[in-house]
Amino acid sequence: MQLQEIPFGITDWSLVEETVHAGERGMARWRTRHFGNIRVRQVEYTAGYLADHWCRKGHILLVLHGQLDTELEDGRVFTLTPGMSYQVADGAEAHRSSTVNGALLFIVD
Repeated sequence: MQLQEIPFGITDWSLVEETVHAGERGMARWRTRHFGNIRVRQVEYTAGYLADHWCRKGHILLVLHGQLDTELEDGRVFTLTPGMSYQVADGAEAHRSSTVNGALLFIVD
């Protein structure tokens, strides 16, 4: 990833339009900005959320609030709490997210 041709700027995430994405269970609310080929998101998962797919896209993800469970396709599960992050490359381990009580995330991909 190279951050190029992005002038200094500030994002008030409360002003960014929200899109809603259904999971297998629950909903994901995304607020998304694009900077060239870099996508930056604030994502909120509702309580009981389970992703409806195995993701193979690379991300850097930081948990801001709540608890996130990330399952890898090989069966490993990682629990992240506020202040914890994960990073995974495009095409590396397939993963999917779930949460019991909800979570607020900051994601760069």
